[in-house]
Amino acid sequence: MILTNKFPGNINDFRIMNAFDLPAIKKVAIIGPECTGKSDLSKFLAERFNTVWIPEYARGYIDHLVRPYNQQDLLTIAHGQLRLEDEWMRDANRVLICDTNLYVIKVWSEFKYGNCHEEILTSIATRQYDLYLLTYIDIPWENDPQREHPEQRENLYNIYLQEMKNQSVPFVEIKGEREQRRKLAADAIEKILTTA
Repeated sequence: MILTNKFPGNINDFRIMNAFDLPAIKKVAIIGPECTGKSDLSKFLAERFNTVWIPEYARGYIDHLVRPYNQQDLLTIAHGQLRLEDEWMRDANRVLICDTNLYVIKVWSEFKYGNCHEEILTSIATRQYDLYLLTYIDIPWENDPQREHPEQRENLYNIYLQEMKNQSVPFVEIKGEREQRRKLAADAIEKILTTA
């Protein structure tokens, strides 16, 4: 057998490798202040739509730190969150449910440190989502070692609301009792799945 370094065909032509198209997947990001039911809602919606949901990367990352987190960790967390989204997209069924996205890291960084890394801002501007579900603070606070600002939830909610108003992707405020929240969220997702 003779080995050559010649590639048969155009090395930049990936059409054959990607001959099958993945179905179009809608991406839904659930965002909001701490302890507002994002994970619970994510789990419900994934089950309801028979799909996968992306957990919050920050939780596992911070759980394994042997020191307090710092602002540089937020960039690492952002990379991890995006990597999970990209990897799990293949397993999604019509819709991918994201328990948080980079808006959460942006608000967190600006609130705690007064600024946000430019790479996070660029990713927010270039990543595509089809719907945001903004969870309200009408769920009782539950203590957790990773939660920091129980007295600032309303202020943080208003920051998130302003972020949503300043971007172009549709968003729905998720409020009320658990079943009402679930219905609002499921109806919003049904709407994006049935419109082209």
